[in-house]
Amino acid sequence: MKTVDFSYNLPKELIAQTPLEPRDSSRLMVLSKDTDTIEHKHFYDIIDYLDEGDCLIVNDSRVIPARIFGTRDDTGAVVEFLLLRQVENNKWETLVKPGKKAKVGTKFTFSDGILKGEIVEIVDEGNRIIEFQSEENIYSALDKIGQMPLPPYITEKLDDKERYQTVYSRELGSAAAPTAGLHFTNELLERIKAKGVNIGYVTLHVGLGTFRPVKVDEITDHKMHSEHYEVPEKTAELINSTKQNGKRVIAVGTTSCRTLESVAKKYGKIIPCDGFTDIFIYPGFEFEVLDGLITNFHLPESTLIMLVSAFYGYEKTMKAYETAVKERYRFFSFGDAMLIK
Repeated sequence: MKTVDFSYNLPKELIAQTPLEPRDSSRLMVLSKDTDTIEHKHFYDIIDYLDEGDCLIVNDSRVIPARIFGTRDDTGAVVEFLLLRQVENNKWETLVKPGKKAKVGTKFTFSDGILKGEIVEIVDEGNRIIEFQSEENIYSALDKIGQMPLPPYITEKLDDKERYQTVYSRELGSAAAPTAGLHFTNELLERIKAKGVNIGYVTLHVGLGTFRPVKVDEITDHKMHSEHYEVPEKTAELINSTKQNGKRVIAVGTTSCRTLESVAKKYGKIIPCDGFTDIFIYPGFEFEVLDGLITNFHLPESTLIMLVSAFYGYEKTMKAYETAVKERYRFFSFGDAMLIK
């Protein structure tokens, strides 16, 4: 298939700039794989589509306030850093703007010395490895001086950093939020549990590669970036018992989906494990775990809309997106959601 096959026309005003309050008041498009019906609901209605014994699998990764600004020690020029992933200890792979003059050996100071850093390596696509020095834990320093790495299509300032975190986030490491989970409130989760629906946790640290545009004509020529995942023993047991009982495994977000399907492809079943995945899911992919998917509305020609098309069907997915535009749904990270059941 061609990348252009996954394009659609999106009016700019439908790109959500701010999150709704409360979280679960966003709209929910409910899509049925069996009947091909489309229903228009609110996210808090999702409980009506979950059955006792089903399990929701959520990604508990927490976003790092990964955008920081430093000054070059030699010239005083201000440079922006976006932390992508921790390579080891205090070494991080980063995007640097402007980056051309950030040569190996260049030193930077951040926020009057809370952090100091030195470029130690230049890697793929011009990304820089920077080694930080700090008198405190680097995550504590980032919490003080860092900004949330909001996607470039969000131009309004985010007043509350926690609105770009899920309420169940706990494992620091993502450069972007697993946005399907942003719709859940603690109260809604408690109601879901009270109905007998189980919730399991996986961790996949979201890298910006997930959101990078596909720049090749043929989608099969696209190379995904690698991301770190972990499936705890308790979650593996939950998924396997859910399947054995004939109930549904529903992934909250494409990151949870990619984690589960990566493990199933590698081991033939879900087991407790951790590792790295660069799985690319597009139409023709055979799902081994997923029975349902909760996800947001994704960018045209992105790997994420390709994943949704693989699960729901290409033509039905593009029709659903056309309907979402017509019905004025809100799109992307702070936008509305869909449930495919």
